[in-house]
Amino acid sequence: MPLEVWKTRMAYNRNEGTIESLIKVYERAGVRGFWQGSSAKMVESASKGAVLVWSKELILSSALSAGMSNTVAGMVAGAGAGVCQVTVMGPCTFLVTAAVTGDKNTAITERILNTYRRRGVKGFYPGGTAIAFRQATNWASRQGFTEFFRDRLKIWLYGSTDAQLTVGEEALAGVMGGTMSCWNHPFEVARVQAQASSEAGVVPPNMVQVMKNIVKEHGFLGLYAGLIPRIGLNIWQTLFMVTGVKLVNRFYDPSAR
Repeated sequence: MPLEVWKTRMAYNRNEGTIESLIKVYERAGVRGFWQGSSAKMVESASKGAVLVWSKELILSSALSAGMSNTVAGMVAGAGAGVCQVTVMGPCTFLVTAAVTGDKNTAITERILNTYRRRGVKGFYPGGTAIAFRQATNWASRQGFTEFFRDRLKIWLYGSTDAQLTVGEEALAGVMGGTMSCWNHPFEVARVQAQASSEAGVVPPNMVQVMKNIVKEHGFLGLYAGLIPRIGLNIWQTLFMVTGVKLVNRFYDPSAR
């Protein structure tokens, strides 16, 4: 959760440096500030995880059965599963963003009621397009890059893609895959900006216009504000939802590669 709060603040307050933003989170609400919106995040994590694992593994097995390579199958499965997550992630990410960028004294339940009164169910999905693009590219990249590095490690270390990696080698592939998957960070910055604007009572423009406004105000690098905490977040999620799933599958089927 601290990485999520830190990343969200940096993506919205794009003039702040990495350490400066970390300090500002603490100054705003103390240690508890790093867990703002945690109730919404818990619902998001539980629901998006269930949706991701089920849909990703189903698509992945089907793609491999169709003859796709590990890398391509991983990208297809990740993209499909990422899009499936949007239905549950839209409202939850909005509430987390609102907690980090809005009035710190407003309770989550009060924020939910206020949002529904203003705009109905639609009010919980500002930046929905950016979320869809982010999640599709997130998991296509995390799964795809991790599969790519797994195959490369198998060849470099053992001379064959049929080899089985150690737990440490699997984790290394996950770390590299999670890091490389951060290329899509502009979608995340656009998502935060759209959701923060909606919380402030401003109807945000479409995703492309949001990105144009950010570049106009902060330059191209503004689209990568908050990249460092997001790298840490991506590595953790990739290790848990990609590498972890691989290791669980191996536990039940030792012959799995």
